[in-house]
Amino acid sequence: MSNQATVLYDAPGPRARLRNNLYTLITVVALLGAGAFVVYKLNEKNQFSSDIWSPFFTWTTWSEYLIPGVLGTLTAAALASAMALVFGAVFGLARLSDHKWIRYPAGWIVEVFRAIPLLLLIFFIWFLAPELFGGGDYGLLAVVIGLTLYNGSVLAEVVRAGVLAVPKGQAEAAYAIGLRKSGVMRLILLPQALTAMMPAVVSQLVVLLKDTALGYIITYVDLLNMGFKILPSVHFGTKLVAAIFIGVFYIGLNMLLSWFANWLEKRSRRSRKTAAKPVSLAEEMG
Repeated sequence: MSNQATVLYDAPGPRARLRNNLYTLITVVALLGAGAFVVYKLNEKNQFSSDIWSPFFTWTTWSEYLIPGVLGTLTAAALASAMALVFGAVFGLARLSDHKWIRYPAGWIVEVFRAIPLLLLIFFIWFLAPELFGGGDYGLLAVVIGLTLYNGSVLAEVVRAGVLAVPKGQAEAAYAIGLRKSGVMRLILLPQALTAMMPAVVSQLVVLLKDTALGYIITYVDLLNMGFKILPSVHFGTKLVAAIFIGVFYIGLNMLLSWFANWLEKRSRRSRKTAAKPVSLAEEMG
């Protein structure tokens, strides 16, 4: 053990190790007991019956309910992600403008949409759209626009923080060699800021993907609606099993997105050196 580790952590003695092992054993036993209790209660309610699980191993269930639900979720997430990234880039850079007539309105818009609850935004757009465009199904529109406005506002702060994280000496050196502000932003600041803000951007996109489930409230045809409302009405008693399948899907998709983000960040840092520190999403949300 290094000297620093010795200072920060005292190695436990025999009695401390015994006590730690005892605490570990008690925790494991408690978790196993809780798990056994859950399994017992589920079995008591016949949740392990083949009649409940068998629909999820038939092609009809997947082709008519789950796959359309997945496509609905991915469609909303893809459209909202693309639009939120554009919104965030435009308004994030607008907040850095030297012109007050650009900077102040952009800041006001970002702060307003960050402050409004996302569910309220979705409801507002869902009720407003028929008044403006007439009758129709505006579920996808409400979900996508709501996600875009809220997450785009958060991403605007991430973009602004990413640019500001680049040391001022980088811009000063670029101005010294004759670059204009547009060239400094495009050639010097944004390439370095992009690497710094990559983890925060992907974290917000993961949040956006999970928030597509709010479409359930306005009956948008997504995975949660198809798997948790419509499917159990056809196959009675499958709601809990459907929730398990939906949870596994979201976990797997978010893990895949996080893995891709980590790979992309490492690749960016290897190919592009940056003096900017990584942007923290928690700090920007604060």
